[in-house]
Amino acid sequence: MRRLGLALAVGLTALIGSAAQAQNYPNHAIRLIVPFGPGGAVDVLARLVGSKVADALGQPMVVENRPGASGTLGADAVAKAAPDGYTILQNTNGAAIAPALYKSLPYDTLKDFAPVTQLVTSNLILVASPKSGIKTVKDLIARANANPGKLNYGSSGVGNPLHLTMEMLKHETGIDLVAVPFRGDGPIRTALMAGEVEVAVVPLATAVPLIKDGRIRALAITGAKRSDTVPDVPTIAEAAVPGFASSGWQGWFMPAKTPAAIVDRIRQEVVKALALPDVRARLDAMAYEPVGSTPAAFDAFVKSEIKKFTKVIADAKIPRQ
Repeated sequence: MRRLGLALAVGLTALIGSAAQAQNYPNHAIRLIVPFGPGGAVDVLARLVGSKVADALGQPMVVENRPGASGTLGADAVAKAAPDGYTILQNTNGAAIAPALYKSLPYDTLKDFAPVTQLVTSNLILVASPKSGIKTVKDLIARANANPGKLNYGSSGVGNPLHLTMEMLKHETGIDLVAVPFRGDGPIRTALMAGEVEVAVVPLATAVPLIKDGRIRALAITGAKRSDTVPDVPTIAEAAVPGFASSGWQGWFMPAKTPAAIVDRIRQEVVKALALPDVRARLDAMAYEPVGSTPAAFDAFVKSEIKKFTKVIADAKIPRQ
């Protein structure tokens, strides 16, 4: 009985301490770690949302760029940080790809993080070089079937969302396309305009100006629904492959065991920030759709994404690194 009473007392003390910690939160600056370099899409969104959340909390939110190892260096720093609410990770769907792509990680993706909220979803788009003569997804499939292994697609690296989305398309249609590696999606767009590759999956936001100018041709949105940015462009599912869906996303995570009250407070402020008119205007310009999911919903979503990408990597026979 004495042991039971002691255990209950310890548990009650921990709960009281956690509640007090949440009540006084925040009382100093918060680190928002971006596991990619400054100036990129993740960094820009982090600074946009982070500044609004900081205003609401009354404390600075300092964006700290920690690029390297496809985002795993920055993620590791957050996984090992104190679970006190003063360290947040902004990551992409690369967080769901890493467990299937790497033989080992310095952290456990499911156990070492507390999902806070999905910030946005972002569409990728399947595009073609105007010089290829490919005008639709069905054209691409027909050409690829008639010329197996002779059509090329631009890839910005093994295992990233652009590469894996194309591998999903290859697997689900049975077509054989050859990957041509480039250092990022910028050089891929240049190669498409020059006719050096026939097709590629690229971020929608950066492709739109070239599509409107006719320098590359839009074939289909990769996500589950059409984008308001290019409403006349069908989804891959509509165009030729029912059920196909692959979108990008970004979200916030905290170290595991961060008090639930703190996680929920941050989530609430993010939702408010995403609804601000000036933020919505910036998101529209970047072709992002705001989400603001609950921690439980985001946790379930991340688990489903890990399952999806594990299958994609297995189907594409991509060796673990």
